[in-house]
Amino acid sequence: MDSGRSRPVPTAIKILVAGGFGAGKTTLVGAVSEIRPLQTEESLTAAGIGTDDLTGVERKSTTTVAMDFGRITIGQDVVLYLFGTPGQDRFWFLWDELALGALGAVVLADTRRLADCFPSIDYFERRGTPFVVAVNCFDDASSYTEAEVREALDLDAHVPLLLCDARDRESSKAVLIGLVEHVLALSTSRVR
Repeated sequence: MDSGRSRPVPTAIKILVAGGFGAGKTTLVGAVSEIRPLQTEESLTAAGIGTDDLTGVERKSTTTVAMDFGRITIGQDVVLYLFGTPGQDRFWFLWDELALGALGAVVLADTRRLADCFPSIDYFERRGTPFVVAVNCFDDASSYTEAEVREALDLDAHVPLLLCDARDRESSKAVLIGLVEHVLALSTSRVR
């Protein structure tokens, strides 16, 4: 029965989760999503030999072939839609469609394969999409200081660099909060 009051439609915010092959994009989306995430994971096959570089992620047995999708509802007013991008170059043709209308992006970095996040950083810089870089702290990875990672990535000083464990819900939520705060700070500075 209609009570005469209409519920406001929540604001939908699209966020991309990008990075290199095996950086933890699927894991991060799965860790924070309130729904069972849509995952387009497929087994790695012999067809990827010579195409997919497994250096540093030798135990990886699946890969995202289209996207991951998750959702987070924040109160009655805001819904975050998370889109995890595929990490391999051969699936980059999907990125323009996935990026359309995105508020911002999280670039996951794996210090075992740091160069793999360069294409994501370049992509968002070229598009003018606000982003943060989140170093996924893998158990077997060497640790580096923020200054060392910033220098290695040639990261602009205004781009936030965060540490996270993509397996951990609270850690992953902190990264998303960091992105939203960064976007708000950029929009506030443009208004001034």
